[in-house]
Amino acid sequence: MLPPTDSLDVSVIMPCLNEAEGVGACVAAAWEALHKADLRGEVIVVDNGSTDGSGRIAAAGGARVINEDRRGYGRACLAGLRAASGAILILGDADCSYDFGELPALLRPLHAGADLVLGSRFRGVIHPRAMPFHRRYVGNPALTLLVNALFGLCLTDAESGFRAMTRGAFAQLRLTAPGMEFAPEMVIAARRAGLRLCEVPISYFPRRGRSKLRPLVDGWRQIGLMMGAVRRARLP
Repeated sequence: MLPPTDSLDVSVIMPCLNEAEGVGACVAAAWEALHKADLRGEVIVVDNGSTDGSGRIAAAGGARVINEDRRGYGRACLAGLRAASGAILILGDADCSYDFGELPALLRPLHAGADLVLGSRFRGVIHPRAMPFHRRYVGNPALTLLVNALFGLCLTDAESGFRAMTRGAFAQLRLTAPGMEFAPEMVIAARRAGLRLCEVPISYFPRRGRSKLRPLVDGWRQIGLMMGAVRRARLP
C-alpha cells in the first residue's frame, strides 16, 4: 500500500548526460502524462555534467533541474530520487527511448500493492532499431538470466530503465551503485528486503542522440556487483 503523504503524487526523474536531442520532448511527454492522469507531480532532470545545454532545455520545459557533477548513471538517479517529493518515484531516460505516456501502466500495480514495478521491453514492443542485436539477444537476456538465477527472481528485463517505486520502498533499498550496475542493484535489494516486485509490458523506441552505454565495461561491472552480493550473503 502507498504511504499517506501530504507531498506530490508522483515525481518523474530523468538522469541526463548530453541529451539535448531528446530531453525537451521527454519532459513535455512526462508533463502531459501527469496532466492526463490528473496527478499532482513534478519532473526532475538530473544534469550529470552535460555540455550541450540539456539542462537549459529541460528547465525551459518546466522541469526542476538538479546538477550531479559526479558522472555515473547510478549517481544521477540517486540524486534525483533523494531530491524528489512524490509519494511515487518514477525513473525514465531522457533520450525518448521510453514512452512516458505509458506512465499509468507503471502506477497501477503500485496502487494494487506492489512496491517496485519494472517496465519490461521484452514483454512489450521493441521497435525497429531501438535495441542493437548484441543487446537484444545477448547482453540484456544474459544479465537478466544471471540475476534471476542468483537471486531467485523471474524477471524478463532486469536492465530496463523505466521503473517506478513507492517512497517507502526506496527508503528500504539503500542503493549506492554509481554506474549502470544501479539497475540490477535495485532489484537485488528489493528481493532481499522482501519487497513486492512486478513487471508490466512497455514500448521501446530508438533513442535520440548518442548512447553512453559501454556494453563490455558496464556488463562486467554489473556481473561484479552480482557476484559481490552473493559473496556477502554467504559471510557468517
